[in-house]
Amino acid sequence: MAEQSPRFKVVSEGDVSVVEMLQKRIVEEGTISEISGQLYELAAQAGKPRMVVDFANVTHMSSSALGMLITLHKRVRERGGRLALCNIRPSIFEVFVITRLNEVFKVCAGRDEAVHEAASA
Repeated sequence: MAEQSPRFKVVSEGDVSVVEMLQKRIVEEGTISEISGQLYELAAQAGKPRMVVDFANVTHMSSSALGMLITLHKRVRERGGRLALCNIRPSIFEVFVITRLNEVFKVCAGRDEAVHEAASA
């Protein structure tokens, strides 16, 4: 199953929904609002969501985008699911380290590792 929006593509890998971000810059409020609504809906549709968000195409992210990820993480956990992030560029990952979000999220170097992490419960 593959779903696509102008902002991201969702591909199923086993029980895991892999969200491939297509947007290079996730900085504008309208973009973040659209992405967050769709991601929250994706998490709500699954009984026990297992999700990976792949940031390979993303070059810039705002603090509001980080807030969206925090909310997504909370919603996935509330439903007993798992969320992993992958392919985050070093310049963006630096912000995760500074804000200590690297301690909140499971951040993986590549997609295969992230899918394995999200699938294990």
